[in-house]
Amino acid sequence: MKLNREAQQQIGELARSLGVTTRTLRLYEQLGLIDPPQRTEGGIRFYTREDIRRIKFVLKVKELGLSLKQMQELAEIYHQTKMPDRIMPRLIEILDGHTEAIHRKIRKLSSLARDISEYRRRIVEYYGIPR
Repeated sequence: MKLNREAQQQIGELARSLGVTTRTLRLYEQLGLIDPPQRTEGGIRFYTREDIRRIKFVLKVKELGLSLKQMQELAEIYHQTKMPDRIMPRLIEILDGHTEAIHRKIRKLSSLARDISEYRRRIVEYYGIPR
C-alpha cells in the first residue's frame, strides 16, 4: 500500500510526538478505543489525521480521569455512529458525574484535614508540646 506520508505518521514518531509509548497506542487499538490504523505491505502502522485526532481525544479524557470502561463506552458510541458529535451528550453526563465525585472527595478531604488539625491541637495541648 502506498501512503501519503505528509498526512500520516508512523507509530514511533506519533508516540514520541504525543508523549506516549508505542505500546500504549497498540493497547488503545486492542481495547477498541481507536480503530486499527492503515498498514503498509510490510505491516508498519500509519496513522491518519483522523486517527491522531481520536488518539488525542482518548488521551484527553484519560487525563480528565475517565475510567477505561467509560472510554470504551464512548468508543462504542463512536463505532456505532462514526459521528464524534454523538459522543458529546454522553461525555457531558460522564464529566458532570466525575466533577460531582471530585467535589465529594474534596469535601471529605477537607473534613479529614480539619479532624487532623483538631486532633493535633488536642495532643499538643494535652502533652504541653511547644508549637
